[in-house]
Amino acid sequence: MERRRVGILGATGTVGQRFVQLLERHPWFEVAWLAASDRSAGKTYRDACAWKLDTPMPQRVADMVLQPNTPGASETDLPRIIFAALDADVARDLEPRFAAAGCAVISNSSAFRMAADVPLVIPEVNGDHLGLIESQAVRGQSGGFIVTNPNCSAIGLVLALKPLEQRFGIESMFVSTMQAVSGAGYPGVASLDILGNVVPFIRNEEEKMQEEIGKLLGRYTGSAVESLPAKVSAHCNRVAVVEGHTECVSIKLRTPATHEQILDAWQSFRPLDGKQFPSAPDCPVIYTGAADRPQPRLDVNAGGGMSTTVGRLRPCTLLDWKFVLLSHNTLRGAAGAAVLNAEVLARSGKLPKDAA
Repeated sequence: MERRRVGILGATGTVGQRFVQLLERHPWFEVAWLAASDRSAGKTYRDACAWKLDTPMPQRVADMVLQPNTPGASETDLPRIIFAALDADVARDLEPRFAAAGCAVISNSSAFRMAADVPLVIPEVNGDHLGLIESQAVRGQSGGFIVTNPNCSAIGLVLALKPLEQRFGIESMFVSTMQAVSGAGYPGVASLDILGNVVPFIRNEEEKMQEEIGKLLGRYTGSAVESLPAKVSAHCNRVAVVEGHTECVSIKLRTPATHEQILDAWQSFRPLDGKQFPSAPDCPVIYTGAADRPQPRLDVNAGGGMSTTVGRLRPCTLLDWKFVLLSHNTLRGAAGAAVLNAEVLARSGKLPKDAA
């Protein structure tokens, strides 16, 4: 695979830092352009970024100068592959501008996730939805487009749901989340609000989960996505954990299934060849039989942080079955998800070339 120049919008934030970390040794992509807000533009990445990850800031990136958050009128140095880690309000304005400049905008923002012509994609779940980019008007005008990955709490859940939906169908579900503070970005939740506490409210999170699950598990018709008609009820809570969203799920299936059949559905779920995509885990869903797992401290980095770990499958007295799952919210739930989307786009030949 040809190594391609990429840029990062919102490079100094929590997800932007994850992009820098993941792309530093990526075999297909090389960070060549970084952008941030007006207050950071013109500074080196080292001076503008309060690095919070557990690996050193890459030296090459540390010396790069941050550019303004704009594609520019005639910006020939702008890479045509842009990873976007922007707040939704900012993304709503900027992402279409970069697409209009001929860029593939691979977004972690919620701004366009539910737009009818924008793919909301987890490659193992609904990679065929990438066909929606051909419906975007900007695609025919500039060659650019927007692709999104889901909310950090939806990704881990939908990875566990997809093999069950394929085999048995899903009628309804209830999910209660315990979400890590890193999901709020940096500085995130004030320490006096979260230490020794649980905050039973995350703005717009329940609505995002309930909407996005239907689109992710919906059927692509070739021109649109028909949403899965399952009923979803979500309760979202912020807890004093740094990384890893834990979710307790109860589910009603359309076709009855045994304990063994559900386990087999998860364990045989291998929709992507990990050898073909550098960021794809060998096992997207890992089941643990331990009575007290999964736990963030022990399981959050399963599959390089790209797998969902599921445990405690047991009968539910209200619906059919219940289980617990855990996923890494800034890797699988954010930057890693977008990088994997870019890898799939690269394999399919849909990424634009740099300007001559």
